[in-house]
Amino acid sequence: QVQLVESGGGLVQPGGSLRLSCAASGSILNINTMGWYRQGPGKQRELVATITGGGSTNYADSVKGRFTISRDNAKNTVHLQMNSLKPEDTAVYYCNADVLTAIPMSLREVWGQGTLVTVST
Repeated sequence: QVQLVESGGGLVQPGGSLRLSCAASGSILNINTMGWYRQGPGKQRELVATITGGGSTNYADSVKGRFTISRDNAKNTVHLQMNSLKPEDTAVYYCNADVLTAIPMSLREVWGQGTLVTVST
């Protein structure tokens, strides 16, 4: 079994910053792409940012220049630094990873449980 556990969500005022973290644990041989997705009220889940094992990144247009994704391969963690937050960034943020598990040996897509980010005065 592989688990992703997110942390760092909360309430922040517009223009503020938050840093989300996600840690993977379990029977892990390797983690390929890791990423963050979000689902706002009444909206579909959407991609926020992804990062490959080699460090290549991809961002949604709506967060470019404000959010930064990073990862620590040795610790199986991924982070999302969110700056200049806007009310429209309010959402549940989900961590996602493509994990090569050891037992059984297989490639699996794993999701975290989500962490709520609320941007409001």
